[in-house]
Amino acid sequence: MGRAKSATPFSQGFPPVHAPGARALILGSLPGVRSLKEQQYYAQPQNAFWRIMGVVCGAGPELAYEARLDKLTEHGIALWDVLAAGRRPGSLDSAIDGPTAVTNDFASFFELNPSIGSIFFNGATAADLYRRKVLPALAPTFAGIPRRTLPSTSPAHARMPFAEKLAHWSAALTPPRGEVADRT
Repeated sequence: MGRAKSATPFSQGFPPVHAPGARALILGSLPGVRSLKEQQYYAQPQNAFWRIMGVVCGAGPELAYEARLDKLTEHGIALWDVLAAGRRPGSLDSAIDGPTAVTNDFASFFELNPSIGSIFFNGATAADLYRRKVLPALAPTFAGIPRRTLPSTSPAHARMPFAEKLAHWSAALTPPRGEVADRT
């Protein structure tokens, strides 16, 4: 068993997607196999993330990847993963080898992005990793940023239909009436 884990390649995550004035940070756990291969967040076509972002802010899968990222940042949304690296055979969050997990530098990220007012986790694993591995090391100012766990957009979370996932994500990311989402 230990031999198989050591043979599993060490996955390296991606840099954050953000722009000045970002108000919300969406955090996944660690890029899956397809995302790593294509060097794109949520590259697995069955993952509902980009379909949901298409409704929320016009960043749908029909756009080129760079255009989707531009749409996110135009709407004040930053995107990253809790983990910078770790071993994970396959793409399931449950397969992340905890002892090999290396977190991203959130203290520096929040220093550079002081307007982040909410953190949204793409699933329970991202939320749990952040709570256990990131929160204890954060300054109180950053640790106090409101957090909310949203349903995973992963195809592995198939028990919840797309419409229900969309409703949760839309409610969380759509600013209240009168507040402008675009902070650029």
